[in-house]
Amino acid sequence: MPKPIHLIVACSENRVIGRGGRLPWSIPEDTAFFQKQTRGHTVIMGSRCFAEWKSAAQGRDVVVITHDPAALPPGTRTVSSLPEAIARAQTLRGDIYLCGGQRVYEEGLPLGDRLHLTLVHASIPDGDTFFPDWRGHFTREIDRRESSDANWRYTFLTLER
Repeated sequence: MPKPIHLIVACSENRVIGRGGRLPWSIPEDTAFFQKQTRGHTVIMGSRCFAEWKSAAQGRDVVVITHDPAALPPGTRTVSSLPEAIARAQTLRGDIYLCGGQRVYEEGLPLGDRLHLTLVHASIPDGDTFFPDWRGHFTREIDRRESSDANWRYTFLTLER
């Protein structure tokens, strides 16, 4: 039986997930949620996300989608497509988590079983990387928790098809 595929993402109300190669916010509670949710599982990400989040590798099996494997550190598990990454992840530990970037999310959205969404209650006007519209894909709310810090209000949502 295939492993479930989760998408895990933080995005703004206008679906921004990045600006200039970085997250447009720093939300420690969201970082802790990501760490807890994915630890002991397999994460799939594009090479730019991997370059930005090398710490995401600790305690996880990581599969990086890239067309230039030589540019990554030796020993990095690399593949050239999302279908190849999912096939590889099926042989690794735990569930499968798609962690970005935009292209991984666009290709993975129709394949996902569950979405772990941190919805940041802000509009980011100068964002350049976006999460696809999930509303037609994930319609059943499993969990919702409102939270905030000194700078941001956000909602942790878990959705299924």
